[in-house]
Amino acid sequence: MNIGIIGYGKMGKAVEKIAKIRNHKISLCYDGTPSLHLLNNSNLDVAIEFSQPDFAFNNIRICIENSIPIVSGTTGWIEKFDIIKRICKEKNGSFLYSSNFSIGMNIFFEINKKLSKLLHSYSKDYEVTIEEIHHQEKIDKPSGTALSIAKDIVKNKMKNTWILDEKKTKNQILILSKRLNNVSGIHIVKYESKMEDIKIQHKAHSREGFALGAVIAAEWIQKKKGIFSMKEVLGI
Repeated sequence: MNIGIIGYGKMGKAVEKIAKIRNHKISLCYDGTPSLHLLNNSNLDVAIEFSQPDFAFNNIRICIENSIPIVSGTTGWIEKFDIIKRICKEKNGSFLYSSNFSIGMNIFFEINKKLSKLLHSYSKDYEVTIEEIHHQEKIDKPSGTALSIAKDIVKNKMKNTWILDEKKTKNQILILSKRLNNVSGIHIVKYESKMEDIKIQHKAHSREGFALGAVIAAEWIQKKKGIFSMKEVLGI
């Protein structure tokens, strides 16, 4: 495939490395919103986007409007997701979004969904805490992954909402965020009662796991139309 990388920071460079290992050609590396002229001259089969929250919407939009399938892992812009969905439908486009492209993390999502569903009947007895730890360069706080985890728990009616402050009610999920040096990503979900604790954890050792998932998603989305997630890619 001819791949365009939009957002050429540390994640973009990791994507470039994995894509080349998997015998793909990098036809574009751009650290901003590419122009239509630049996109057309790059002859892209797919774009992989890891940029900044302020730029993600326009990066995704310009690709969809110009019939370039796009895979995005940028978080912190999701309030505009419904607009992207409408544009994608109108243009018969191809868009795949995930707050976390790690294969292990997406399996973790499913484990947490099952756990929160099983504990639903006992929700009054369990406190729920999500802790996320990332490198200091990460802008959004809490992480998009932590918010995805919280939303899944709320969907299963284990709790009603989440809060970022330790002063919470029984029906709220507490999300704790930390920013440290040289941490690729740690997510911990704890279900705690007076009788017992249940804890699940995912720890990323490097950015390459996220990059591999993004490249696999880019391979998968070829010749598909619509809006997708890693759930479809992995068949889970």
